Amino acid sequence: MASPMRSLFTDPDRYLRSFRLFLEKSTEHQSMREFMERQLPGVIASIGNGKSTINVLSVGGGAGEMDLLILSKVQARYPGVTINNDVIEPSADQISKYKEHVAQASNLGNVKFTWHNETAYEYESRMNAEKKSKKWDFIHMIQMLYYVKDIPATIRYFHSLLESQAKLLIILVSGNSGWETLWKKYGSSFPLDDLCSYVSSGDLPKILDSAGLKYQLYELPSHMDITSCFIEGDKDGELLLDFLTETRDFSKTAPPELKRQLLEELRKPGCSENRDGKVLFNNNLGVIVIEP
Repeated sequence: MASPMRSLFTDPDRYLRSFRLFLEKSTEHQSMREFMERQLPGVIASIGNGKSTINVLSVGGGAGEMDLLILSKVQARYPGVTINNDVIEPSADQISKYKEHVAQASNLGNVKFTWHNETAYEYESRMNAEKKSKKWDFIHMIQMLYYVKDIPATIRYFHSLLESQAKLLIILVSGNSGWETLWKKYGSSFPLDDLCSYVSSGDLPKILDSAGLKYQLYELPSHMDITSCFIEGDKDGELLLDFLTETRDFSKTAPPELKRQLLEELRKPGCSENRDGKVLFNNNLGVIVIEP
């Protein structure tokens, strides 16, 4: 009998609601912000040396919250320099939110925005067809490598677009996170479709080493409050379980034994810790900075 379990990506509206709830319940963005405040200035310290224009490429820019923070750091390091910020983002909805954020922001006068409503692969194919290979001073791919078919090829392509002083920044879930434990054990039970695959920062060194690339790794601590996942019928809990398993209505469609095992796993130290009566899922992130 065919399983009633369906990928969360078959319901874009539910996916977006679960993603927004994840951001609300986790310290994901706070952890990234901390990295941008503390470490990013060092990472971009030489990307614009001697340049009157700095070219930044955002691959999977989403609604732009992190992009605008990155741009503020580039502006602070290179005051008055013109910045061309190109954004590759397949969701038209996310692009319109990004444009709203830009409209609300002050001091972006020296930044020129160009949005490309396409996937990373579509962008690469179009550039190859147009025989273009524009070079970039800074490229970042934040939480997007899960959505590409061929991860090594995607990294190689965007790395090939780096200028001599440039950097390629990648952020993914950490190989030391609860995601790693959960997906290595149960990933094969989830209804994955072609849209998404599991990868963590723990998988990248092998890929980068075999491509002969030089890089630095950073670990960012982060957690997500998943206490509501253990309250039967709790709407937030159901949405978070959908997000964790990338399954639409996981609570209602998963075989009872899989659901029982998964909830048990989520409580274990490999996934979460109990603190002040809450179950906090280990949402640690890995940052990889790749040299030209």
